Amino acid sequence: MNYRRERGLPGSSINWSIWDEVGMASRLTHQQQQRLTQQGLTAIVPHQGLRVLKQLIQQQSGQTIVFPVDWKTFLRQQPKDPFFERLQPQTDSKSQPPATSFLQQLAQTPAGDRLQILQEQIRQQIAKALGFSDPEDIDTQEKFADLGMDSLMAVEFKNNLQASFGDAISLSAAFDYPNVELLADYIAQQLPDEILEEIQVEPQPAKENVKQKPNTKQPSKTPEKPSTTPIARTKIAVDPKYSHFSLSPEYLNLKQDLKRVEQLGNPFFSLHQGVARDTIQADDRQLINYSSYNYLGMSGDPIVVEAAQQAIAQYGTSVSASRVLSGERPIHLELERAIADLLGTEDAITYIGGHATNVSTIGHLFGDRDLIICDAFSHNSIREGCNLSGATVIDFPHNDTQALTAILERERVKYQKVLIAIEGIYSTDGDLAPLPEIVELKQHYQTFLLVDEAHSIGVLGLSGGGIREHFNLQPTDVDLWMGTLSKSFASCGGYIAGCHELIEYLKYTAPGFVFSVGMSPANTASALAAIKLLQSEPERAIRLQSRAKFCLDLAKSKGFNTGYSTESPVIPIVVGEPHKAVRLSQLLGRSGINVNPMVYPSVPYDAARLRFFITCLHTEAQIQLTMNAVEDAIAQLE
Repeated sequence: MNYRRERGLPGSSINWSIWDEVGMASRLTHQQQQRLTQQGLTAIVPHQGLRVLKQLIQQQSGQTIVFPVDWKTFLRQQPKDPFFERLQPQTDSKSQPPATSFLQQLAQTPAGDRLQILQEQIRQQIAKALGFSDPEDIDTQEKFADLGMDSLMAVEFKNNLQASFGDAISLSAAFDYPNVELLADYIAQQLPDEILEEIQVEPQPAKENVKQKPNTKQPSKTPEKPSTTPIARTKIAVDPKYSHFSLSPEYLNLKQDLKRVEQLGNPFFSLHQGVARDTIQADDRQLINYSSYNYLGMSGDPIVVEAAQQAIAQYGTSVSASRVLSGERPIHLELERAIADLLGTEDAITYIGGHATNVSTIGHLFGDRDLIICDAFSHNSIREGCNLSGATVIDFPHNDTQALTAILERERVKYQKVLIAIEGIYSTDGDLAPLPEIVELKQHYQTFLLVDEAHSIGVLGLSGGGIREHFNLQPTDVDLWMGTLSKSFASCGGYIAGCHELIEYLKYTAPGFVFSVGMSPANTASALAAIKLLQSEPERAIRLQSRAKFCLDLAKSKGFNTGYSTESPVIPIVVGEPHKAVRLSQLLGRSGINVNPMVYPSVPYDAARLRFFITCLHTEAQIQLTMNAVEDAIAQLE
């Protein structure tokens, strides 16, 4: 081991307890065995040990000690120490979720019939992925490729089949076995009888004893033509609110909300013309614009526009396919390389939408045996990703690292994977996450960390490198650097940057990437051009930071409630009840200033506000004029 380490080679050192009936254990006297049992230490059952060894090899652990412990007996003989309490496995049901229903079915099946059950399950999943109406039509010896399985179908088939087995086995090598029979044999070898015997079968509710008719189906070479005789059906009785959107409770609630908004003056879906820069056109008037996040002025920049136009001329308006198939273009790889280099990570993946990036990534990487801990102010895209994942979700109070510590101390050991999800700059309040402290917690409690940099990439740091550069952290301190391309980078889409293994896994398996068209050439090229332009003109980020500080300081000097905002171009002015925010926005609009209100439920009912997005294009004169207008408008409200 030392020889390998001196040469920078990987290696694992595993210290084992005794193995049952082999090696040292076979020479123990009865008295010695009894003494070990009294101490709460037991021998390793061979098939369990081999399974642990396989897991350790896959994890490439550096130094590991393995020994089975009867914790109740062991702890009785130890002094009360938090160290041992942290090591003790939790008995909470969440820490040991039941086996999948299919594994439970397999465990109850006689050993001689299990191979047939496995083949039937594989055929069912193939039929679902390939669109076969009857799984029995699938020949167990026919190759998957000959059945018409393409790469996208293969991903769906593998994911569905993996769900049948949970974490009991990995099907990463499934496609080394090209037909049903070979794959079933492989899976059977991965699930020996000893493992299945350990599976706890949940009791099922009693079912009526219905006698099944024998299967008398005979294979038919030519399928029967479907009948063309119309079938007379009588509509079943369903409450209309469950079959007509116009009568659904959700829509009727929306109409009630909109009715109240209309009384205030509906601020939503206002129509604008032209490029969203420091000014915007609306109703043939030019307004100073604070409602767009073109932070670095890249949208509308001639260099960015020209790059998008050239990409359309070369690649068309759409790549017209998933990148997994034939939608990959050189500019996709250039953009991902540029993002990875900007953040200092090994690789990156781009999605067609920022919201979809969080939903698809979080929903795909985490599951019902995992825990996701979110800041209470987390964006809806993070929330939707959590909902999709099925993981347990716990909020911690906004930016409260003490509360986060308490949650991790109490809950970490109950789950497999744990994700902490935060934002670089919070888009409602304009404050920064305490990232250095959260990185320390992530490292101590061995969790994953996602930082959503939608509003911090291109904004923070001397060169616009984001919150990592702002706090001078290492790229590897965060597992998932998430960001959007629609703000600083004048495009549309999102990205995840991280280690090579993460990105490779997402590119081959994330549904929002695999089953979606690739980013359009125009969006890809504009984002790439914006990143290059930032690197050649980092003063854009410095100027943005200067303008944001000028605005925040001026707002505070006038006594405005700017909430938590600090060191960011997102500056709220909190005014209280919703009607005040809407009325204030309208008054400013008449004065030539475009700034949107934020009202409940986006923010608390009594914390309605105007939210100002500052850009590097705004001048100090524009900001001075605006704050004076806000002061005058607030006076009119009182």
